[in-house]
Amino acid sequence: MTTTDIRTDLSLSVDRVIAATPEKVFNAWLNPALLGKFMRPGPDMDEARCTTDAQEGGTYEIIMKAGDQEIPHKGTYKKIAPHSQIIFTWESAFSPAESEVTLDIRPEGEGSHIRLTHVTFYDEETRDNHQGGWTQILATLDSALTA
Repeated sequence: MTTTDIRTDLSLSVDRVIAATPEKVFNAWLNPALLGKFMRPGPDMDEARCTTDAQEGGTYEIIMKAGDQEIPHKGTYKKIAPHSQIIFTWESAFSPAESEVTLDIRPEGEGSHIRLTHVTFYDEETRDNHQGGWTQILATLDSALTA
């Protein structure tokens, strides 16, 4: 793909209420062991291998596994506001380096409301595929934190 294939006008948002505190939800995104447990956008995917340097300007790497296939993702933490917001770049074969994810976390009842917003895609198809993947990831996060 070339830079002319990047669509900055495309975005998605996924909302979910999770029965865990904002602190637990926030920390799960920065802890490589926990991140690997829920960073599975498909129901048949194995636990991901993850590394994180959880500070603004720090980087992360996520190697998702689907059978024998490994799908690498990497990025940089742009903002880390404890227990409320994480912003990071999201780069993979399916996302341009300019792609960015924002996690907004706030208390809701006994748990947390999380809104994941992802911007900049190659096209509508990759945006729609990410919509499904992020929806599955948040469901898996919910299960991982409430099991």
